[in-house]
Amino acid sequence: MRDCGDHYEYIAVYVDDLLIASKDPSSIIKTLFDEHKFKLKGTGAVSFHLGCYAPHQHIEKVMDNYLRLFGKRPHNAHSPIVQADHPELDTSDLLDNAGIQIYQSLIGSLQWAIQIGRFNIATAVMTLSRFRACPRQGHLDRSHRTKRVIGYLSKFKYGVIRIHTDKPDYSNIPKKEFDWFYTCYTGAREAIPEDCPTPHGNSVVTTT
Repeated sequence: MRDCGDHYEYIAVYVDDLLIASKDPSSIIKTLFDEHKFKLKGTGAVSFHLGCYAPHQHIEKVMDNYLRLFGKRPHNAHSPIVQADHPELDTSDLLDNAGIQIYQSLIGSLQWAIQIGRFNIATAVMTLSRFRACPRQGHLDRSHRTKRVIGYLSKFKYGVIRIHTDKPDYSNIPKKEFDWFYTCYTGAREAIPEDCPTPHGNSVVTTT
C-alpha cells in the first residue's frame, strides 16, 4: 500500500500472483520489470484472478455441473426463496453418501457465487448450508430449496449489484437520540483504531 497524496495504490500479493490497483499501473509494472527484474506474464486489465470470474461466468459453470448431475437444466425461478419455507422441519428421507456429496458440492458453488458478488442469495444459501452434514432429499429436490436457488441464478445470470456514488441527503430525517442505559450496551465505548491510514478521496456515507 502506497500513499499517493489524494489516493492509495495497492499491490495485493498471493504467492506469485500480483493484483495492482493504481491510477497508473503501467508505471508499477515497468518498475518491477526494469529495476527489480521481475519476470511478469499476463500483464494487463484483470479479467480473471485466483478463481474469481465475473459472476455470470461462474454461474455458467454451475449450470454445466447441474446439467451433468441431473441431465436437465433447472427451472427458472423469480426469487431464491419462497415465503414461509421451513427447511428445518423437513422430514423427507436422508440423502445417501452420493447425494450428500452432490448437495455439498452445489452448496459450495453457491457460496462461491456469494463471495464473488451475488450476495442476493446469501440468506437462502446460508439457511441451506446448515444441513450440509446431514441433508435430506427435500433440502435438495424441493422447488423452493437448493435447486430453486440455482434456478434463480440461471434466470438472472447477468444480475449485478449497482452502487450509487452520489451522497444521500438525510438532512430532512430527524436525528433520534437513544438511551442505552438499560441495555447490554451500557457504558460501551467505540474502539477507534489509532493507526488507520489517512482517508483520501471523496467522503462516504454508510446507511444501515
